Amino acid sequence: MIPISAAPSFEEPEPLARLLAFIRRRITGDYEVDEFGYDAELTDKVLLELIRPLYHRWFRVETVGLKNVPDEGGALVVANHSGTLPVDALMMQVALHDEAERPLRLLGADLVYQLPLLAHLSRKTGHTLACREDADRLLRKGELVGVFPEGFKGVGKPFSERYRLQRFGRGGFVASAIRAGVPILPTAIVGAEEIYPKIGDLPTLARLLGLPYLPITPLFPLLGPLGLVPLPSKWMIQFGEPIRTDEYDASDADDPVLVFNLTDHVREVIQQMLNELRLRRGPAFPPLF
Repeated sequence: MIPISAAPSFEEPEPLARLLAFIRRRITGDYEVDEFGYDAELTDKVLLELIRPLYHRWFRVETVGLKNVPDEGGALVVANHSGTLPVDALMMQVALHDEAERPLRLLGADLVYQLPLLAHLSRKTGHTLACREDADRLLRKGELVGVFPEGFKGVGKPFSERYRLQRFGRGGFVASAIRAGVPILPTAIVGAEEIYPKIGDLPTLARLLGLPYLPITPLFPLLGPLGLVPLPSKWMIQFGEPIRTDEYDASDADDPVLVFNLTDHVREVIQQMLNELRLRRGPAFPPLF
């Protein structure tokens, strides 16, 4: 007797089914964005997916102190900034999204929102302009907000000044945390300093292009576009113990002495974390395999 074969299955493979469903939602507009333009699905399934290989395989990011990240409610993540290009912001976003299961709403510089494509992508991934109004609204909504108080002074500093924190501005981030009554989460990022070692600058060309700086690295502009490939340094990101602000009144945010002292304290905490984390990491370029 000839056995009758099972009827063929016409079910779509699960990954393909998910992809087709995703495409249908994008075409029909059946997806949500919040008042800032944040598209959670696009961020997770597309934009972060593109940089996860960098996070896991190239930089081999190791996180420390995830228990200090609150499970819910507003908090202000304050980190050092470095690396010539702001790759550190993206790696910190992956760390918090994937390992702490919390989206990070980064506050970006004006320049980001003057570039049409970059501005659109930044809004889609939950970033917004680094201004008091947006920071206050996000924190009061219970979001995890990220800020790099050094700004371009930190990300564009020369390699000879690596892991030395620059000035933290006027403390606007501290005032926002006090007004919202949320904790400040000091964060140290080690590894970004080595991806594009800045050994020089082209200030005249930078001014013509409207950029804060145009770096010279050992590989750029010598190797052209290939010089933009980041070096595979070993990264560590540490989230320190939260610094509480709920003991202050909202009106204390207008006290410049208090704000300055708390800003200086946060800076000192992060600098100490950086010093310890560099020793803990060891060599900047351990073998990839």
